[in-house]
Amino acid sequence: MKIPNDLRFWHNRIFTFLMIIGLSLVVYSCSEDEGEQPNEMAEENNNDPNGDNSGTPSGNNGGQSSGCPNSVGFLFEESNGLISIEFENNNFPDGWTLRNDASDTSGDGYMQWDGSASMGNPGNGMVVFPIRITSTGTYRFLWHSSFREGNDGTEHNDSWLRFPDADDFFGRNNDGSLVYPEGSGKEPNPNGASSDGWFKIYRSGDDNSFKWQASTSDHDAHNIFVTFSNEGTYLMEISARSTSHGIDRLLLFREDISQNDAIESADTFSTRVTCN
Repeated sequence: MKIPNDLRFWHNRIFTFLMIIGLSLVVYSCSEDEGEQPNEMAEENNNDPNGDNSGTPSGNNGGQSSGCPNSVGFLFEESNGLISIEFENNNFPDGWTLRNDASDTSGDGYMQWDGSASMGNPGNGMVVFPIRITSTGTYRFLWHSSFREGNDGTEHNDSWLRFPDADDFFGRNNDGSLVYPEGSGKEPNPNGASSDGWFKIYRSGDDNSFKWQASTSDHDAHNIFVTFSNEGTYLMEISARSTSHGIDRLLLFREDISQNDAIESADTFSTRVTCN
C-alpha cells in the first residue's frame, strides 16, 4: 500500500526524534560511568605513602583498601603467606646509599644509611613499602642486615620500623612475653628506644656478615610480629636510626610458616607489583 506523502513526512519526523532521544540516553550513560573514576582514584590517593601523616590511613582503614597507591606506582604483594622484598627496590630520600661491596647480598646490593643518626627521633629518612595482604593473620618480620662500620656488633646495627595501620604490632620473646611500641597505647614497652608507634629493630653479633635477624628490647630480645585482620593494602615504614646500618632484604611470613622455610623461599622471588 502506498503511504500518502503527509503521513510519510510525519513518520520520518517521529523516527528522527526517537533516534535523537536514544543517542542522548547512551551519551548520558557513558558520562555517568566515566564520572565515577575520579572518586576511585581519590580514594586510592588517600594512601599516599610519600605524604605526611594526614595522608596515611589510620586504624584499620588502610587494610580495607585493596588498591595500589597511585602516587607510588607499585606495591609488594603477599603470596601464600609470604612477602619477600629487595630493600633497594624502592624510592629513597637523601641519606641512603646503594652499595654492592658485600658478597652475601642479593639483587642490586644493599642500602646503607649515611646520613645523621636519629637515635631518639624516628621518621628521618623514611621509606614506605605498601604491602597487599590476601592471607590474613599474624606475620613475623625479619630483615637481612649488617653493621658496616667498626667491629662492635652493638653499634651501627639498627633502624626504626612501624606498621601504622596494622591491627597489632608487637614483640614476643621465647617465653611468650610481649612488648608494644611506645605511643601505641599498649604496655609493656620495650627496654631502650621506642616512640610514636616505632620499634627500634636491631641485629646482634660481632660478625658483620649480613644476617637474617630482627629484634627489639635491649638485653631482652623479642622477635617482631604484625597482625593483619583484613585483606587489603597496608603500609610498612622504615626510617633511619644508626649510621652505617646496611639493609639488604625484608621478609614477612605468616607465623604458621617456619623461619627456615620462609628464608629458603625468600631467596627465590621478590614480590614487587607495578600498578596499572
